Amino acid sequence: MSADPALEALRSLLLDHVDRIDELVDSLTRDLPMPVGTYRPDGQSNTVCWLVWHQSRVLDDHGADLAGATQAWTDGGWSDELALPFAASATGYGQSPDEVAQVVASGSHLAAYHHDVTDRLRAHLRELDVEELSRVVDERWEPPVTASVRIVSMLDDSIQHLGQASYVRGLAERAGLG
Repeated sequence: MSADPALEALRSLLLDHVDRIDELVDSLTRDLPMPVGTYRPDGQSNTVCWLVWHQSRVLDDHGADLAGATQAWTDGGWSDELALPFAASATGYGQSPDEVAQVVASGSHLAAYHHDVTDRLRAHLRELDVEELSRVVDERWEPPVTASVRIVSMLDDSIQHLGQASYVRGLAERAGLG
């Protein structure tokens, strides 16, 4: 029996989107000097380090939930490796400016964690079927959130945060910190 061409095209599209997110993370974290990674245009702003970490944590948390799997943050040892002063369940939602400032990590560590997350996400995306795409994963919303909507939301959130990180990195470099 041959695979459904429409489903294969959808899988390919989603995997391409994840590849593009990986490329953005790689460009942001490659040779990331700590003064650039921790730069804040003002005391309320997010840093490059926090933005990359946060989008990776959300992909990890939501992706593991979709796949019924464990998170790279805890199962992969990244919580210990990055040693951030937060509960293991923290993803960055609702964090204060002081907590944002506590995310200090090398670009190589941030990229390695991110790639562990996206490798796990890709494995789930390669196995997607129509039933999984239509499965309700969150009934707190109207209409309830399906797996397909959650995937789009996760990818969109990553792109937005990485765009913000690119902007902040550019500001830091123009300020002569790079």
